[in-house]
This record gives sequence, structure tokens and C-alpha cells, in this order.
Amino acid sequence: MSISMHSASVPVFVRMLSNMLKWLDKAQEHAAAKKFEPNVLLTARLAPDMLPFLRQIQIASDAAKSAVARLAGVEAPVFEDNEAKIDELRARIRKTIDYVQSVPAAQIDGSEDREVTVPRRSGPLTFKGEAYLKHFALPNFFFHVTTTYALLRHNGVDLGKSDYLFASGI
Repeated sequence: MSISMHSASVPVFVRMLSNMLKWLDKAQEHAAAKKFEPNVLLTARLAPDMLPFLRQIQIASDAAKSAVARLAGVEAPVFEDNEAKIDELRARIRKTIDYVQSVPAAQIDGSEDREVTVPRRSGPLTFKGEAYLKHFALPNFFFHVTTTYALLRHNGVDLGKSDYLFASGI
């Protein structure tokens, strides 16, 4: 039996987004233990020219919902990028999970050969669905998820590999 486009996308996005919710819990616990305002983490960067923690989560959210929408052949919901607190980021992640889970598997399955166009400032990129998922959507999503994790680790949050892989359960 071959793997389906739905099973290769939605559960992957949901699991990692759910893990991110647990990381935010740990970030708040860390801030409370160290007696600092947890929302200061929102501006954290690993390098001066990179996007801050806040944007990493927003982009991971956008990557997941846009990938599912593109594979399903529908418009993705637009979320305003107006989060300014960890609780607001948590709500955005939950909203993203709700959206990707709401798209029926039947709309995504069979999208391997569907043409997918990704708008970019430098000009659109066009893929077949399977190539889009494997070579653009998932790597882009994981880049921002991993950067989120790295920013928390860099700021002392007690996270390890098992938190990255299994925070929301097995």
C-alpha cells in the first residue's frame, strides 16, 4: 500500500504544531522559574539578521495551513500576524491545527500531480503536488519549527530531543 498525501501532510503538521504548544508551556515555566516576563522570548534571535521567535511560529503556522490548502486546491485562511504574547501564539497554533484537521482527506489525497504554485517576491514557484510536499512544504515547515525549538533552547528552556519528537505523545 502506498502512502497518501493526506497521511504524509496533515498528521505531520498536527504533531509538530502540538509539540510546539508543549514547548510554549515549558517556555512559560522557565520564565516563571527564572522570574522574567515570558513574552521577552518573542523577540529572541540566533543572529541579528534572522526573523525573531514570534515570526518563526507565525511562518510555521502559515506553512502548514498553506500546504494543506494548496494540496486540497482551496484558499488558505488568512491569519493576521498580530500576535504579541505567548498566549496569542498558542491560540494561533491551535487555530492552525483546527484548520488543517478540517480539510477532508479526500480533498488532499490524489494531489500528487496537482499543479501547486507558491507566490514569492522573486517570482512564483510551480510544482507537482508530491514534489511540493516533499521538497518545499515540509522542509520549509521543519526549518521554522526547528528554529523555534533552537531559540527556546538557546534561551535556556529545558527542552531535549524527546521534546522535539514526542512532546505531544507518541
